[in-house]
Amino acid sequence: MSAEIVPDSEHRGLVGRLPPTARGLALLARLDRPIGWWLLFWPGAWAVALAGGTLTRWPLILWILAGSIAMRGAGCVYNDIVDRDLDAQVARTRARPIPSGLVSLKLAWVWLLVLCLIGLVVLVQLRPLAGGVALASLAPVAAYPFMKRITWWPQAWLGLVFSWAALVGWSEVAGDLSLPMWLLYAGCIAWTIGYDTIYALQDREDDALIGVRSSALRMGAHVRGGTALFYALALACWAAAIWRVRPDPVALLALLPVAAHLLWQVATLRPDDGGNALARFRSNRFAGLLMFLACVVVGTSAAG
Repeated sequence: MSAEIVPDSEHRGLVGRLPPTARGLALLARLDRPIGWWLLFWPGAWAVALAGGTLTRWPLILWILAGSIAMRGAGCVYNDIVDRDLDAQVARTRARPIPSGLVSLKLAWVWLLVLCLIGLVVLVQLRPLAGGVALASLAPVAAYPFMKRITWWPQAWLGLVFSWAALVGWSEVAGDLSLPMWLLYAGCIAWTIGYDTIYALQDREDDALIGVRSSALRMGAHVRGGTALFYALALACWAAAIWRVRPDPVALLALLPVAAHLLWQVATLRPDDGGNALARFRSNRFAGLLMFLACVVVGTSAAG
């Protein structure tokens, strides 16, 4: 049992009670680790809220949540199919369903198709502009698993992918692709680089041995300062987005709680402690909530 569940699983008991095949599929889609779909979901929810759609378009937020769960799962399945050989060489990932033999490669492809069909149900709920924006994400999603082989900054590409819901949410509510959306998106990319660098700290030794690149390795001894820099860039972009929606200094105060939380992450980060890094990474679920509340306040007041 324990050999079949990776160390950072959050639901060992629930997943462990499933039959072997169902357990393998749940692990493959990372259903035992909801932090992933929370991080994919939050930028979309922020965009809906900042565009003034919290009250009038709340069903859209739920659709984005459903799509985030399905497409995060699909992305993880695809990533594990591509990375199955690398995963077998890394201590933290060799217990994943494909390298461990719990799920066959053929079944993994079938599971990927099922999850994509669920995502398609969400896609048809969108207007043509937002639907087109959502479809445009497929190319960068498909390219992501290969980035760690060709660049020291795969976290930047992950930022492009994991922030895409911001483009979908804004274009669906506002009906355009205006500057606040791009500023919000840029901030989300910087935020993703920051939190995924923290996550990558767990694998620095194994990554160095097998030749996998990451921002955590690239920053080396400066990882805390580098993470702080990207978090500061995220806050600056979000502040600019808020200013474009409501040009009022008081509106910027809404960012203070999330800024304080990101500062806490950096200040308490211990780069050589994998458990500490994992806890700081997971805390971005709460950072997402704080940013969502900021967008609700600003977006609702601007719409009113």
